[in-house]
Parts: sequence; structure tokens; C-alpha cells
Amino acid sequence: MAKIDVRIHGSGIVGRALALKLARQGLAVGIDARPASAAEGQQRADVRAYALNAASVHLLSELKVWDGLAQDARTPVHDMRIAGDAQGALAFSAWQQAVPALAWIVDAAELEQVLETAIRFAPAVATVAPDTPAELSVVAEGKSAAARDRLGVAFERHAYGHSALAARVVSDVAHAGVARQWLRAPEVLALLPFDRPQAECSYGVVWSMPQAEAERLAQADEAEFDAALARATGGAAGTLRVKGARATWPLMQASAGEIVGPGWALVGDAAHVIHPLAGQGLNLGLGDVAALARVLAQRESWRTLGDEALLRRYARARLWPVRAMSGAVDGLWQLFAAPTPGLRELRNHGLTLVDRLSPLKRFLVSRALGA
Repeated sequence: MAKIDVRIHGSGIVGRALALKLARQGLAVGIDARPASAAEGQQRADVRAYALNAASVHLLSELKVWDGLAQDARTPVHDMRIAGDAQGALAFSAWQQAVPALAWIVDAAELEQVLETAIRFAPAVATVAPDTPAELSVVAEGKSAAARDRLGVAFERHAYGHSALAARVVSDVAHAGVARQWLRAPEVLALLPFDRPQAECSYGVVWSMPQAEAERLAQADEAEFDAALARATGGAAGTLRVKGARATWPLMQASAGEIVGPGWALVGDAAHVIHPLAGQGLNLGLGDVAALARVLAQRESWRTLGDEALLRRYARARLWPVRAMSGAVDGLWQLFAAPTPGLRELRNHGLTLVDRLSPLKRFLVSRALGA
């Protein structure tokens, strides 16, 4: 590829989706090579599962990626049941909201692999050296982005002191497309309906808890882990048995001081990181992809791709969606992380009140779906 229009630093889902999206506009895109560990098949041990909203599915469908996923690697969520740490409860139904699904649970490793295959067959995308010049450089390296740091961009981090623990489990009863979440101090547990390793009876576990406890459970034997999960769920999803590896990572909220500048832009976790309790982290990143691609496609003919005034349009477009979601997720975590008895009753009454307000529930669903 003789000339590069856009240089993308990063080889994850967000960076590769952006490369494919911009290539469809006729731009020549350079992107990092995938790390050797992924190419050698180590991604098979990846136990992460993403909850994708309708907007993200639409983007991946446009890129001809969604239909490339195996059927058991994408599971629709038809119902969502949320329990507080007292009697508070909140339920959402795709049928009541008149949508095909509230979300789709997707195997992280499979999605990365399908994107990698799509990149190989995209003639306008090439793997290039890190110092390859381009009109626009986009940083999509994640929260530890070295390219962002080289630009001198401030990245404010707030550590929660918690870690997320991810695993795959199998139940003795079918999941029926029901996602479940427990909000109780000091932890948040989500069971995401999935079809791997066993069709119709599997869940992806995302369990946020104090860091020391997460590390202990990650190393515990299977019987001890299963017992802890049984206590946490109360048998609501049947008898659960862990299958395969477990993984942990520290949780934080973070945001970049600026997400654009002359000739550069940030997307995904390089720009913002949120708690996974709402499952919206990747959706925000793919929202960045759609917004940046739209801004570049609509630029005036005399503007260069790296024109700072042009890139400011992208920054303005993402300001409210990112701040609103980040603030809502952080506020919810702070509310349920506090063990204060009076606050405990208030937050649980709040869950039940929201459950009774259909217009508010419809609004929340529309936000979660990316509408």
C-alpha cells in the first residue's frame, strides 16, 4: 500500500471495526499486526463475553462481520432480571419493549477472530509499522495506550479497588434467553445467557468484587467456586458448574482529557473506561467507530482527514453519550457499593419504583440499545 490515509494504533475489536468501516469509504488504512499470542491460538482460553446492543449489531452487520459469527457464539437476551440486596427488583422484557432482543451475548474470542478474517480480505487495509505516516492517526490500543501517552494526553483514572472475575458456567436448566444480575454491597454479579460450552444451558459470568476476593475465587478449586456462585445466586439459575478457565482484571473509571487534536483521535478504552456492570464498554467503543466514520465521510472536500476542526465534530458527538453512560454506571456502582442500611432500603425501593414506571423502562431500554 503506497499511501496511508488513516493509521490505527491497536489491533482489538474497536480498532479493527474502524479499519473496516473506513476502508468501505475508500480510504487506505494501516493497522497494527495482531499480537503473536493471538495468532498462535491462545485466544481459545478467552472466557470473556460481550453484551452488544442493537446499534453495535447494526454496525457489525454493515461490516459483514455479524453473519460470520457461529450461531452458538451469539445469543439473544429476551429478558433481564435485576435483584437488589433486599427486596428490590427490576425486570425488562424484549416482548414488552417491542424489540427483537434486549442485547446479544457474543463470544469475545470468536468476534476477534471473525474481524481478523475480514481484515485479511480487505484490500484497502494493510498491517504497517508503528511509525508509518498518515493524515490521521487513531489510537485504539485500550486503557494502557502507549500512543496516547506519547501524545501527552492526560488520562485520569479512578480505581474502584474491585476486580472483575470472568468465567463460563453450565446450568442443569435452560437459560431461556434470560440474563440475571444481582446488585448487592459490595459486589455485582451478572449471568449472561450463552450457548458455549453447552447450547441453551450456559452462562458467561461477570462478577465484580473486592480485588482480594476475586483473586481468591479465581484460584479456588471448582467445587469451592461453584459453592460461592450458588450462595450468590440462590439457585435462581439452577445448579451451576464452572467449565474451563477463569480470568480477572482490575476495574476502574477513566477518561482522557482530550479525545482529538491536530491529526489524531482516540476511540474505545483509549478514550474512556467504565465499570462493566451495565455491559456497555464495548458498545461505547463501537459507538466511537460509527461517529468518527460518519464525521470523516461527511467532511468538506477541502478538509484533510486530520483537520482539528473536523475532528472536534467527532468529540462533540461523543461527549454526551459517553458522559451520560459513564456517570450513570458510576453512580449506580457507588449507590450499591455502600453498605449504609438507610441507603440500602432507599436504593431497593428505587429499583422497584422503576420497575413500575413503563415509560421510564422504555427510555432505559432505548438508551441501552443505542437508540
